[in-house]
Parts: sequence; C-alpha cells; structure tokens
Amino acid sequence: MAKLNGLFLVIAGCVLLSGCAGDGNHNDLQKYMKEVKARPVGEIEPLPTFRSYKTFRYGAIAMRSPFDAPLLAGLGDSVVGKSTVEPPNENRKREYLESFNFAALSMVGILSRQDQIWSLIDDGSGGIHRVTVGNYLGKNYGRITAISNARVDVIEIVPDGKGNWVERPRTLGLNEKD
Repeated sequence: MAKLNGLFLVIAGCVLLSGCAGDGNHNDLQKYMKEVKARPVGEIEPLPTFRSYKTFRYGAIAMRSPFDAPLLAGLGDSVVGKSTVEPPNENRKREYLESFNFAALSMVGILSRQDQIWSLIDDGSGGIHRVTVGNYLGKNYGRITAISNARVDVIEIVPDGKGNWVERPRTLGLNEKD
C-alpha cells in the first residue's frame, strides 16, 4: 500500500509539472517587455551645487568685552587721592600664564587629590595648564583666590588712571565644549 501511495504522488507531481510547461508561447508577456524597452530613457537630474561655508574667525577675543563694567564704574569720588591697594610687586618672577590676556584664557576642567584642587586653563593657543589658588594669570597681575567645580575666581590689580591701584574681581567659567 505504501508503494502505491508513493507511486500516486510521483504521478500527480509529473502531471502538475507538465501543466506548467505549456507550449512556451507567452506572446502577451513578450509584447509588454518590448513595449517597456522601447520607452525613452529618462535622465537623472544633477545634484544641486552648494556654496562652500566660509568660516568666521573672531579676532577681538583678547580685547575687553563691551559688556564688562568700566574699570572705574561705581568708585565715585571716594578713592580720589587714596591708594586702595598696594602696587604689584614688579620684582616677582612672572608666571607663564601672565603673558596672556585674561579674555583669551578659559577654564576647561579641574583636578583634585585629597584636599588639593587644581584648575585646567586653556591659554587660547592650544596649551592646557594646571593652576591652583595663589597662582597668577593674565596681564593685570591676576591672582587666583578660589577654585570651584565650575569657575576660577581671580583678583586683578589694575591702575585707576590717577596713579593708584585698585582690585578688580574676575571669573573664569568652565568652558564645556560639545
């Protein structure tokens, strides 16, 4: 019986396959293919041209910000003829970061070990320097007074234009780049 079932399946398969063979005359399909191939070939539009981006390099980074308060704002007549602070020590050996304008410097990170904390300062020309409280930076005798996770507090000693010296507080904020 199993042989008979197997034989029946083979014969049924052959009959089905012979029905698919047909006479090989697919005129309608052949006609459609010729029609499609005879159509004109389309053209692809060229890519649009884009103007190159011209970068802008800001050249006044080392100058005083127009948004900073003027040096003598708020002093009034109370300091006329008086020296508010001692003049800076000209005999002191200047540190490396004192050769840069304050506006060109930026804080890029911090380091800490036990009770000691250092700030990482970018000098604007690609150099990163480690400083701590008591170090000097900027051209106006700026001395670091405090360092936190997000900023460095600096006190600069600047002339008041009348022969005296005044303290000017400045801050370097953490410059987080994307």
